[in-house]
Amino acid sequence: MEIFSSCKSFICLKLKEFALTHKTKGQFEEERILKTKPMNKKTADYWIRRLNLEEHPEGGYYKRVYTSELQLKQSSLPQTFGGDRPVCTSIYYLLRQNEFSAFHRIQSDELWHFYDGNGLKIYELTPDGNLTDHLLGLEIEKGQSPFHVVKAGNWFAAELLPDSLYTLVGCTVSPGFDFSEFELADRKKLTSNYPKHKNLIAKLTR
Repeated sequence: MEIFSSCKSFICLKLKEFALTHKTKGQFEEERILKTKPMNKKTADYWIRRLNLEEHPEGGYYKRVYTSELQLKQSSLPQTFGGDRPVCTSIYYLLRQNEFSAFHRIQSDELWHFYDGNGLKIYELTPDGNLTDHLLGLEIEKGQSPFHVVKAGNWFAAELLPDSLYTLVGCTVSPGFDFSEFELADRKKLTSNYPKHKNLIAKLTR
């Protein structure tokens, strides 16, 4: 029995050593791949050139990349819409370091999708004065999410997180976006309506 127990212990020990050795080799291989994998050296200027982005009135750069062929008749939309609208539209949107998206609002929901770069903070101000912020990005452990919806009619603005270089996102609007319904905030009026948030409004308006 003692011999059997000794052999059993010896076998268990060797199995543990075998598993540990193979685990270490696997970790080493993963580290080797990560070290030899090319680093992402894309910059804000790279994306602006390659995607043919243009300056946006709210700040940053954009390009419309999709307009639905399916149209919604004005009669089927709320009265605030001034005409027929595509079911949805979508743009690329980019902010560089020290730039911001100024407070504005539109009449449709706006869906934000994270693509590349660093994290972004979106501020959303409801008609009743409730201010919330949302972190857009891929660092889930830091409270970020790659997707966020800004509700129709809410004022909203965005800026890069500290030490960020740029962020590239997508914005999808449904019913589709039309510049005739784009309202850029007036600093004095917005501050008058929401005095509790005057410092943020002063920072993120023009």
